[in-house]
Amino acid sequence: MNNRLKNTSVWVPLALAVALVGGMWIGKTFFNNSGQWSSRSKLDTVLRMIDRNYVDDVDTDSLLEATFPELLSHLDPHSVYIPARDLQSVNEELEGSFSGIGISFNLLNDTINVLEVISGGPSEKVGLLPGDRIVTINDSIVAGQGWSDVKVKNSLRGPKGSVVKLGIKRSTSKSLLDYEVVRGDIPVTSIDASYMIAPKIGYLKINKFGATTYSEFLTSMIGLASEGAEKFVIDLRGNGGGFMDPAVLMANEFLPGGSPIVAMKGKTVPNATPTVADGSGTFQNSELVVLLDEISASASEIFAGAIQDNDRGLVIGRRSFGKGLVQHQMELPDSSAIRLTIARYYTPSGRCIQKTYAPGTDYDRDLLNRYEHGEFYNVDSIKLNKSLAFTTLHGRTVYGGGGIMPDTFVPNDTTGITSYYINVMNAGLIQKYTFDYTDRNRQRLESAKSSAELLRMLPDDDTLLQDFVAYSQKAGVAPRWYYINISRDLLVNYLKAMIARNALGVQGYFEVYNEVDPTVVTAVEAIKAGEAVFPLTPKD
Repeated sequence: MNNRLKNTSVWVPLALAVALVGGMWIGKTFFNNSGQWSSRSKLDTVLRMIDRNYVDDVDTDSLLEATFPELLSHLDPHSVYIPARDLQSVNEELEGSFSGIGISFNLLNDTINVLEVISGGPSEKVGLLPGDRIVTINDSIVAGQGWSDVKVKNSLRGPKGSVVKLGIKRSTSKSLLDYEVVRGDIPVTSIDASYMIAPKIGYLKINKFGATTYSEFLTSMIGLASEGAEKFVIDLRGNGGGFMDPAVLMANEFLPGGSPIVAMKGKTVPNATPTVADGSGTFQNSELVVLLDEISASASEIFAGAIQDNDRGLVIGRRSFGKGLVQHQMELPDSSAIRLTIARYYTPSGRCIQKTYAPGTDYDRDLLNRYEHGEFYNVDSIKLNKSLAFTTLHGRTVYGGGGIMPDTFVPNDTTGITSYYINVMNAGLIQKYTFDYTDRNRQRLESAKSSAELLRMLPDDDTLLQDFVAYSQKAGVAPRWYYINISRDLLVNYLKAMIARNALGVQGYFEVYNEVDPTVVTAVEAIKAGEAVFPLTPKD
């Protein structure tokens, strides 16, 4: 008993000393200087607990990977985490090039169909042709295997100089054709179409704002000017943005010296000092119309906002997306990255067009809500925040807090949409029919020097429509002529545009479809009526 007491008397002070030192270490490790337990240390502790005690083995790195997107989602809708496996493909879309085989394709009937072979690219060099079907990739059958677009792209893209083996089915050959394509640099273009849409009026369709957008834009604009263009339609519908610099440089081409273009404000940019035009723009005296829709965002809105707020040109279409936040991409040591919002941007009138993302709002559902409220079809359904009213350079009223509201509203066109049209669209039959039609007549159609010449090669509208209806009937969509006649113009125009796309490339599509596109038609008519003359002033 006494021995036990003696031992205890020795261990008690020692235990107290250990507890004291341990407590000091715990305090230093888990608490910050203000005595609060550090959340970062808390995370480390939880991960260690999981690693040591959880019933199953857990890859804590994978666990962390899964938490990063959720962590950033609590900041704003546009701050995102990009895993290392996705970073290259994400960057390729904006950086201007990637390594691949140089084709555009679509997936129809579970088959990879070559739509276009890029001039001078690796596939053209070995003899691939539009209309070819890719049956195998590196000796693996891909036709009929349910591959996605992403899986096809990942299989065809790869390091420059690497080889991909393709098994090709061609209509002129009974046997499979084998090709070995050496991957090379493939340009990612920002310009879908650039052509004279009317006498003295040039049309430019821009699909993104990437590293090469400004140089492509300037080359196209100079080319149009050399063809006699004095007035321009810049189509940014469907353009979700990208880099800010190309949008600023594009605006500079149209604005007089000293005109504000955009201002940013954030922690690293505390003062919202605007970037201004330097007066060197080539097209300062050209009439201008900018086309927007609900998908137009970010850099598209910066460009449109600079034009609108300086009363430099007319904005036509539908209210834009409403993204007024600026992201900066920062790469992490493991080749992943975060794209972090670092500032808000402000248009020349001083408005931030970022729509609300406050707690309780369903940001991802905003476009669907706008559709359900009728905003795409009726200007009176658009809810503008009248408390965020601003004034343009010459006194027109514009609004912040929810995108760029166009000067001229053009509703989404529903003319001709019937149950029959919806059925053939949902079944992908327009795409399938036009690809098959082009394939059967490829040599003749591809000899066309222009879309106008190609259209003259097509059968008359009634014959084309009847052929399509018969094709669709074989595919399981019964002809309902009451509805077909209502949809007649819509079907015929889409069929022609898709045939032009397959035979002449994406510009062929726009050259044909723009002839009946209500927003484009409105833009051309506005220019002809003198409504885009600088400066725009308030209407009485």
